[in-house]
Amino acid sequence: MAVLKLRGFEIHKEFLAPQEQIWLLEVVRNIAKIAPVFSPMTPNGKLMSVKMTSAGMFGWYSDATGYEYRRARPNGMPWPEIPAEILNIWERVAGVERRPECCLVNFYDQNAKMGLHQDIDEANFDLPVVSVSLGDEGLLRVGGTERGGRTESIWLQSGDVVVMGGEARLAYHGIDRIRFGSSSLLPNGGRINLTLRVVR
Repeated sequence: MAVLKLRGFEIHKEFLAPQEQIWLLEVVRNIAKIAPVFSPMTPNGKLMSVKMTSAGMFGWYSDATGYEYRRARPNGMPWPEIPAEILNIWERVAGVERRPECCLVNFYDQNAKMGLHQDIDEANFDLPVVSVSLGDEGLLRVGGTERGGRTESIWLQSGDVVVMGGEARLAYHGIDRIRFGSSSLLPNGGRINLTLRVVR
């Protein structure tokens, strides 16, 4: 298992073995049964191409009023707990004692992407964000801490885990596209991305 560095991003290649990925996919499906995925609306009134849901004390939410973490789902019910299998990944790579309070689940279909953005809705930027890739390959693009300037890209495969901490914590990053059909993990194709973070 190799660990690559890209502008401070630690990319743990093939961190999850194929069987671990299968087990983790079932865990994610159980989250989605409790809290079904939805298409968030951005403050400018457009729907995101990525569908999402959350687990943990907080869930990430976006609508016409802005971006925020919420303790409850849109129906008022709490988010499901973060499963132990997902917490185990955080404990193996995050390097901090605090446990994550949110697991954001993003689903990318054939045409979905995520524009360059910073993760700035959390209270403490000293704590990392951990990202887990499942399914089709996604092209991660990484920039600096200010918008604009040179960027670099790398393909993330199913089972890769990325740690965004230190100098990379506030770097702009996004997923330009997925390589649809590049993985057999999801029967109908697509990519699932889990991001774990401490909110408070």
